[in-house]
Amino acid sequence: MAVILDSDMLSILQRQEQMRGWLAALHKARTDERLLLAYRELQSMLRDFCHLNILPFDAAAQNDFKRLRRQKIRVGTMDLRIASITLATRSTLLSRNLHDFERVPGLVVEDWTS
Repeated sequence: MAVILDSDMLSILQRQEQMRGWLAALHKARTDERLLLAYRELQSMLRDFCHLNILPFDAAAQNDFKRLRRQKIRVGTMDLRIASITLATRSTLLSRNLHDFERVPGLVVEDWTS
């Protein structure tokens, strides 16, 4: 059984937001100290990123995403993308956010923290 970690289970998976944040910090840096810090943190994040097995949001996941959107599933966009990847790969999602993810038909979601 493949297991997918939701970003609330392991904050390191919030890569899209982190990448945007560090790129913005690089753009806004007005001192040498800030610039060096932003580059150092971006490099650290990228180094960590290379060690993760990141599942793609591919055509199969996009199809599941569109299908769920048509069903008007009341879950946030990023969570619905995570759910779509999980469905497309026939995996189990680990998340503390059972309230939202249990709304997704066919999604197997578990909370191992309780």
